[in-house]
Amino acid sequence: MDFLQKTIELFTTERYVESLFSGLWMTVVISVAAAVLGLILGSVVALVTIAPKSRAIVLPKALCKVYITIIRGTPMALQLFIMAYVIFAIRGFPPVVTAILAFGINSGAYVAENIRAGILSVDKGQTEAGRALGLTGATTMLRIVIPQAIKNVLPAIGNELIALIKETSIVSMIGMYDLTMAAQVIGGGNNMASYVVPMTAAALFYLAIVYLLTFCIKLIERRLRAGDQR
Repeated sequence: MDFLQKTIELFTTERYVESLFSGLWMTVVISVAAAVLGLILGSVVALVTIAPKSRAIVLPKALCKVYITIIRGTPMALQLFIMAYVIFAIRGFPPVVTAILAFGINSGAYVAENIRAGILSVDKGQTEAGRALGLTGATTMLRIVIPQAIKNVLPAIGNELIALIKETSIVSMIGMYDLTMAAQVIGGGNNMASYVVPMTAAALFYLAIVYLLTFCIKLIERRLRAGDQR
């Protein structure tokens, strides 16, 4: 009965509702923007790492490998702290931009490895066939290899995006007001029971976002498989 009463209070008290949805909006903004940045950065890094060896590409390849090694080898929370309190420790610099850059750069390293693995998983005969037809290396990559690689890496990319959404819950560590922070503020009290309802509500919101993303990814996979059967 107490749980039901607290639930009704959470969704009928104006300041609670505003607080919860304000935090949800911040979580969505950071997640979407960081995901886009991560996909773009990861794609570029992946293409650089698999590019044919040449003098012009030696330095970019080395930088990309260092980037992937450092990002994948250090905790996300530490990277967020460095971005917030060292690199962008500038008075008035928007914290949301700092968070987007931190999560986007982190996600980019994992996306890069997923895309690289996906491209390398495509049989070399596909590339040879494209070149035999007179296509350039770039055209072969764009029209033959990458479309096949996308089907291979889509589940892994989806898992990375889901992980990214859940990782954004640590932005409260740098004072940002996201969904998790909203639940903490609403549940502020002297006993554990006061946190149950807002934390449960926040968990359901996260679950809904993840489920929606999972549904979209499965829908894309289904359409890609349908294209193969034609």
